[in-house]
Amino acid sequence: MKFHYNGKFDGNPESLPSREHEEGYVPFKEPSEKKLMIVINVIALVITVPLIIWVTAVDTLRGSIHIISLWFALAAFFVSIFPHEFLHALCFKSDVYMYTYLNKGACFVVGPELMSKPRFVLMCLLPNLVFGFIPFIIWLIFPSLTFLGYFGALAIGAGGGDYMNVFNCLTQVPKGAKTYMHGMNSFWVRTDKEI
Repeated sequence: MKFHYNGKFDGNPESLPSREHEEGYVPFKEPSEKKLMIVINVIALVITVPLIIWVTAVDTLRGSIHIISLWFALAAFFVSIFPHEFLHALCFKSDVYMYTYLNKGACFVVGPELMSKPRFVLMCLLPNLVFGFIPFIIWLIFPSLTFLGYFGALAIGAGGGDYMNVFNCLTQVPKGAKTYMHGMNSFWVRTDKEI
């Protein structure tokens, strides 16, 4: 992986790294950017709110309410935004570029290389596993670690866009096809190239 931090995204998809489209390429069926942001926020709320309520309920049943744990979890969650994107970047073999998109409340990475379907799914899910599901599972085992429950809940919910990419990949990309990013969008193509 060759990591490049490219700073603030100017909002122009044409300015993002891209590759020439492969012969026979097919774009992922994705919503427009505006609809995508709405869908991601709805997914985040639908996942995060029940998990936060669950952690709070367990904490209350244990006879303690650690609201300060929620505040620390929120602070840790915001600090984890850059490491979250770096974990996505680790799944790329060649150049990968990170951008901030603060007016949309986002950060993202773009890597225009061809990628196998399993590696694309891993790339999408890795940060959610590391920062979301693993801390939440540890909290399930050790409920006194309320901070990890809240932090995991927030990180799991923040993966809305990643889960949508995984869903698109699993439902749209045929077996053996490769995926690649071209600007803000994902594509798939049948190819004999080794990945």
